[in-house]
Amino acid sequence: MENNIRLNVSLLRRRVPNLTSAAKTVGLRPATVSNLCTGKISVGRAEVKTMVTLANLANCTLDELIIQGGKLSMIETGIKSLDLFAPIVQGGTNGFVARSQVGQFVVLAELTKVLKDKGYQSILLTSNKTFPGVSDLEVFVDSKCHTIEDAFAEVALVENKESILLYVDRSFILSGDLYELRERFEAESYPEITTILFDPSGEAVDEDDPFGPLDTLCYFDIDLATRGIYPAIHPVQSTSILIEDDTLDATHTTIHKKAKKLLRRYKEIRVLMNTIGKDKIPEADLELFHIGERLEAYLSQPFYVAEEFTKTKGQTVHIQHTIQDIQKILQGNYNHIKPTDMTYKGKLN
Repeated sequence: MENNIRLNVSLLRRRVPNLTSAAKTVGLRPATVSNLCTGKISVGRAEVKTMVTLANLANCTLDELIIQGGKLSMIETGIKSLDLFAPIVQGGTNGFVARSQVGQFVVLAELTKVLKDKGYQSILLTSNKTFPGVSDLEVFVDSKCHTIEDAFAEVALVENKESILLYVDRSFILSGDLYELRERFEAESYPEITTILFDPSGEAVDEDDPFGPLDTLCYFDIDLATRGIYPAIHPVQSTSILIEDDTLDATHTTIHKKAKKLLRRYKEIRVLMNTIGKDKIPEADLELFHIGERLEAYLSQPFYVAEEFTKTKGQTVHIQHTIQDIQKILQGNYNHIKPTDMTYKGKLN
């Protein structure tokens, strides 16, 4: 039963801080290890030699390395593109990768505000350096700190550790401090803390493995941001172990795959159209293009934290409504509506 077994990623992170680099030194391909951690390669299909090498690297048994049963869960945010393409894993490590000025911190601020209403408490761990956009997030978090000692103290004060959102600046990964912080959590027998990693410098976007193994990767699209479509979450490059492991509702997984496939094709047709013109595009591709336009427009969303600037009331959308709306868009049920009339709306009527 392949879907009932998964890699104990949290154990690997604790035992082998620089996992991808360490894997390379023992003859494993870093990409293979990352794909195993995110679920792109299922544990059931991995080579025995690979699993044994990983177990030796983490100084653990295969029974400790492989988890049987146990269901990962999603933290629903009400942000349509995030919930569909990069669902946040409860107790997992979730990474946000973006260039500067593409709206990353506005998404994080909205995420913080929405989840605070659901009882989550947010702790921001950043360096002393000043980066554009971080202030957009700072005003919404419950506490902020600049050292792992202070972060540990803040986490210790929260009674329900599972309600914590720990935002961590990438500099604490590069220094190894985050791994030390996690070891302290483990020593206190804390449950897995939901961690959201971000890179305020915008440099991680150019690296193959910016944060190490992740449960969810939320990648931002400069093209969407340039065209003023927010949140500019990349629907093709973003992913989550929840999707890869078929942990979510079957309809969610199916619609995710169909939407991702269509949007990938839509982007290809759009590039071609800009190159050779609309008249030379086959009719079947034009139909896909028009559906893609509407889906892309639908995935834009008005945020509560941006109301002051957009003059539009923020809205959240339950994931089931998002799935139902997208299913109808993919079926062509909204082809009579202009894409502009679907931009920055909540759910469709």
